[in-house]
Amino acid sequence: MSEFDEAEVLLLARKYALFNALKYAKPPVAGPVMGRLMGSHPELRSDPKKVAKLVANVLDEVSKTDYVGWESELATIAPDLLEELGEKREPEKGLPALEGAGSVTMRFAPNPNGPPTLGSARGIIVNSEYARQYHGRFILRFDDTDPKTKPPLLDAYTWYLEDCRWLGAEPDEVILASDRIQIYYDHALELIEKGGGYVCFCSQREFKEYKDRGKPCPHRRDWVAFRVLDTPHPRPEIGDRYRVWPLLDFESAVEDHLLGITHIIRGKDLIDSEHRQQYIYRYFNWEYPLTLHWGRVKIHEFGKMSTSEIGAAIKTGRYTGWDDPRLPTIRSLRRRGIQSQALRKLFTELGVNETDIGLSMENIYGENRKMIDENARRYFFTPEPVRVIIKDAPPTMAKPLLHPPDPRRGHRKIPVKNEVLISREDAKKLKNNELIRLKDLYNIKITKINKTIEAEYEKGEINIIREKNGRIIHWAPPDGIKVEVLTPKGKESGIGEHEIVESIEQVVQFERYGFVRIDSIKNGIITAYLAHK
Repeated sequence: MSEFDEAEVLLLARKYALFNALKYAKPPVAGPVMGRLMGSHPELRSDPKKVAKLVANVLDEVSKTDYVGWESELATIAPDLLEELGEKREPEKGLPALEGAGSVTMRFAPNPNGPPTLGSARGIIVNSEYARQYHGRFILRFDDTDPKTKPPLLDAYTWYLEDCRWLGAEPDEVILASDRIQIYYDHALELIEKGGGYVCFCSQREFKEYKDRGKPCPHRRDWVAFRVLDTPHPRPEIGDRYRVWPLLDFESAVEDHLLGITHIIRGKDLIDSEHRQQYIYRYFNWEYPLTLHWGRVKIHEFGKMSTSEIGAAIKTGRYTGWDDPRLPTIRSLRRRGIQSQALRKLFTELGVNETDIGLSMENIYGENRKMIDENARRYFFTPEPVRVIIKDAPPTMAKPLLHPPDPRRGHRKIPVKNEVLISREDAKKLKNNELIRLKDLYNIKITKINKTIEAEYEKGEINIIREKNGRIIHWAPPDGIKVEVLTPKGKESGIGEHEIVESIEQVVQFERYGFVRIDSIKNGIITAYLAHK
């Protein structure tokens, strides 16, 4: 192989990357892939930097896919490697055992400056699941001691409790750090008396100058545990009662000890925080909890969206609220009809490891689809409707099944005269003299295509359509109910059948459109949220 044959190197790297991903059931890492590539093709060692760059690009692409995708692709491009995996290619799903697990106390400690997001859901689910597995306790602690940089949102306290319950993670205890400031003062004073802390009298400008020059404060050095803020706390019962606020490393360290936390799961990017907290533990002669680290989970459709950025965008009107379907909040997913079990299954199976993981919402949609398809009622909905006038059509009553896979659940009833509505997308594909089937109704032949479509009623069964390779089109009655579907890409309006009103607050399937949650009806208009296709 020529060292400049990049296409061949990319293909080999992809095979070995997929092999590595399937073997360990997680995104591939560079070392084993490079090792196998260089070992099987020693001529590539003449330009290792170039090969490493190509491998890095491949790893990034492969990491964006899930286990099913890896297996499918490897079976296509290198079935021999798939056979080599043998029994090893079954992923080890679920949470790993906790080291030293006895009486387990886990915690999830958010700053309530907004509602829980998908990232929050991972922490809530995994910590609560460990507590459940080991018959321990799960504590929800609000680390709300920053009234200035990330001021708490008062509604968020309630939202976290609601979303925890919805996720099946009811906390055994709820703690608000802002209620316990005196406790932190007492520990800070004791730490100073032990010689483990000091009070800095530098002005903000002086302190910044020392910090920028990398020089110690003349009063001492080390990391900041408290700071003075004149900003009142948003909680009215706290308000301006305090001016000296503990920073997260100090507050969290003290609370983890007082609450008896046995295991902490934190991002691998917070290892420095762990070192600072252990400093406090050594002075107080406390035993630090066992710690697990995990990498970040990036949801490709959302990119990087911080809670602060979302809150600012809501204020400017870019989003309608914290449950806007374009947002990665639990409130949004709930309103769209995503099931809590789908999130629990996804995050528990991801486990706990330090590998950064890239996921698509399709991973969640796939799990959700399995859970809702069996029970979701079916309805007709036509976005951007176009009228079809059908000559000689007899008045009739269409009776489509509520749930085609289970006829025992009965039928819907849709009265039809000589007009129906079809979607603009279907209307654009029509041809003169085309024979089509209106689903669960009858056959028609297109005779004129304009803003209004004209057609003739055609007797015959659906098999006539099949024999002539005709199409089956969904429709809605002209006097149907107005429907607005809110989607991650915007709002889509159309007409649906009247029986949709019987499924308020339920997840249903608009046939050939997607699964939606029927949210509400107001002024004769149904509002629905798209879950997924």
